[in-house]
Amino acid sequence: MASSDMTPSAPFVTKFPPDTELLEDQLRDCFGRTAYSHKTHEKMADGCTATLRRIKLWQLILALISTGTIALTILIDETFMKVIATLISAGTAFLAGYTKSFDPGGTSQKHRDTANALWGIRESYLSLITDLSGGAVSDQDARKKRDVLQTKLESVYKSAPRTNSRAYKAAQVALQLNEELTFSSSEIDRLLPHSLRKTERT
Repeated sequence: MASSDMTPSAPFVTKFPPDTELLEDQLRDCFGRTAYSHKTHEKMADGCTATLRRIKLWQLILALISTGTIALTILIDETFMKVIATLISAGTAFLAGYTKSFDPGGTSQKHRDTANALWGIRESYLSLITDLSGGAVSDQDARKKRDVLQTKLESVYKSAPRTNSRAYKAAQVALQLNEELTFSSSEIDRLLPHSLRKTERT
């Protein structure tokens, strides 16, 4: 019986990146998700504030119209004017009830408080990635700091108000197109004293 020419193929070996690279990838992912959450809550707060302004404006408009209509009903005793006055009063009552049930001012503040807490965690992730990439911290110390940050994130998210898709899309535009999280070197230089500017030293 002739021997086979076929030789066994080499076993498939999966190549994993070094531990530090894996850890850095995870931290980068955590930073990105936290940055998006922070910006989304900021956009939610902005939206609630805008809603509150519109409600206050309509309350003022209806109050002025209601006052004028009531004055006219006294002078002109017509059913039509009374109906208008009733509708305006109903609209005013509806807006008052809506602000009590929804409370856009209070909701806006909750989103801003959440965004402020996430901002600190986001910056801590950025500092940790910088220290890890520069060799200022060991993998073991970086993992400990990562676990602490994850515990803080969990605590923030437990009490955070809900967000919606509109705010998330607004956050995408702010971060990806408007680059609200990044600055050019010249932009940073304009905020620093002359002795600390990079572009003027090169």
